[in-house]
Amino acid sequence: MDEHAEQESLEAQLLARAKSGELDAFEQIIVRHERRVFALALRLTGSVEDAKDATQEAFLRMHRKIAYVDSNRSLGPWLYTVTVNICRDMGRVRQRSRVKQMDEWTAHTPDPAADPEGVFCGRQREGYLRAGLRTLPEKERAALLLREMEGLSTGEVARILGSSPATVRSQISTARLKLRKFFARKSGESL
Repeated sequence: MDEHAEQESLEAQLLARAKSGELDAFEQIIVRHERRVFALALRLTGSVEDAKDATQEAFLRMHRKIAYVDSNRSLGPWLYTVTVNICRDMGRVRQRSRVKQMDEWTAHTPDPAADPEGVFCGRQREGYLRAGLRTLPEKERAALLLREMEGLSTGEVARILGSSPATVRSQISTARLKLRKFFARKSGESL
């Protein structure tokens, strides 16, 4: 049995135990998925606090709806769907008041042996990416992040977003083009 199949089997066992009410199994599911759900929520919302709230809400919804989760499917896509929907809802509610930055979460201490210019350029590119993602419409940003950052197939992204695969491919293509234009403008400004 390969490692992926082994992980799927373990997840199915944990899900079955969680459905029967074992709190320990539910906690293990959270541990297995928390970082990826948080990372997706952070990329979608652009805010650490919103991402924390979305992550917590995703697992609360999973707990309430655990009986309806299909044990024959991977839990990841289900959680991503819930997370995307929560972030959409939060975006609608907080759209006018949100001006938060992700810098507090993504700030890191540079390696003292690293080239200072390289560290600066890396941070600059990271900042451009965050800023560029914030300029994208919600559906394009979600499609791009799920496909490129989470590594999901186009079909999985389509199911999560409630779209067709053709629509998802179009959204990703459009998002990439918009990001390229954004980066070109930004690199032109920094000269």
